[in-house]
Amino acid sequence: MALDALRGYAILTMVLSATVVYGILPGWMYHAQVPPPDHVFNPNLPGLTWVDLVFPSFLFALGAALPFSVGRKHSQGVATWRLALNALWRGIKLAFFAIVIQHLYPYMTGNPQCWSNWVIALIGFALLFAIFVRLPSRLPEWVHKAVPATGVAAMAALLYAVHGSDFSLSQSNIIILILANVCVSATLLYVFTINHPMARIAVTGAVMALFISANADANSWTAWLLHFTSAPWLYQPRYLEYLLIVIPGTFAGEMLLKHIANTTTDTATKPATAIAIAATALALVIVNLCCLYTRVIVLNLVLNALLLIVGYCLVRRGEGYTALWRQLWTCAAAMVALGLCFEAYEDGIKKDPVTVSYLFTTAGLSFATLVLLSVLTDYFRLHRSTAFLVESGQNPMVAYVAVDLAIYPVLNLLGVTRWFGVFYQSPWLGALQGFILTSLAVAITMFFTRRKCVWRT
Repeated sequence: MALDALRGYAILTMVLSATVVYGILPGWMYHAQVPPPDHVFNPNLPGLTWVDLVFPSFLFALGAALPFSVGRKHSQGVATWRLALNALWRGIKLAFFAIVIQHLYPYMTGNPQCWSNWVIALIGFALLFAIFVRLPSRLPEWVHKAVPATGVAAMAALLYAVHGSDFSLSQSNIIILILANVCVSATLLYVFTINHPMARIAVTGAVMALFISANADANSWTAWLLHFTSAPWLYQPRYLEYLLIVIPGTFAGEMLLKHIANTTTDTATKPATAIAIAATALALVIVNLCCLYTRVIVLNLVLNALLLIVGYCLVRRGEGYTALWRQLWTCAAAMVALGLCFEAYEDGIKKDPVTVSYLFTTAGLSFATLVLLSVLTDYFRLHRSTAFLVESGQNPMVAYVAVDLAIYPVLNLLGVTRWFGVFYQSPWLGALQGFILTSLAVAITMFFTRRKCVWRT
């Protein structure tokens, strides 16, 4: 459940960061490189905010899920070539999702926006259920094929009626497109290295070297390789840099899977130890966010060293959950240490253009977040209070589009959004808008999750 909660945390904070009011909140409420009030992108501005952790957390969860999905199919005897084809097919479906939702967003279907744009979004939201929902296994095979095929045909007719010749494959949701690229690459890598973890570590080093070399010389073969593509709307080799987050995630997933297989009950781990390690993990994330954003690098290094040592002392002995947390914490320490060692390189940690420090540091903080959520959801079994995270993480595609394709359209059709100007009057109200819209997205996602209406690629 910790893995579902991590995915849910990532998707909900992604929604929250996109729905808070722009321009009036403190700088740490936005991406570090697009500060208020103008939110003009500044590639020379280093720093890290909670918003910058959102996408890496989701990528890390993607990697951690591979041992559960691909790994279990492999253990059941599914052929490697079939697993590879499944990876390619999943990437195509994610790319399709990225292109479709971009063309369904109301700001893409007309300007000025009118009631028809909101209706189009709602129709598209409904058709996405037909395309991606996981149907009950008891239904006939022809139903499993006919429903998504009908949904795709209806979606194509809708998009043609709305956009006509203006429809473009190059217009897609960049977050989902990156996810599609990384998903294919990471899954293929895992399929062929499932029994060779050292090979994955070697690939991590090779990817890092490839990007460092390409950034050092724009005329090098590495730079040419990272920019070569015959279908830029579908595949970009430069997105492979995110493998530095996903590959460590695969090791986290294997640790979780091994723990599940070897542990039935755990009476050895003391509650006080669990609380202490959860607090240390949370402190590690907060310290890095505060210090890297305010650029107090030396203080950050000292505090990180203390927290990592304290955390290791808490988990250095014991079995059950303590053994799991010891493995995860060791990886967190290694990744954070690597990230901070690279912090001065490329003029500080940055999300865009992506720096090596950003990739390693966020991977390490994802390990720490997984430890925190493992304590809450798996050890203490706080299922009711964490259900909004877990159930959102089990249905992330619905959560991702709920605001733009369902909530905003309904609120606009009801005339509610004309009152949204009140949220621009103060930072607290600006943040409140984001929490209200995110809460509505949670409610919609949990509603469908509990009724087994889950979107899957």
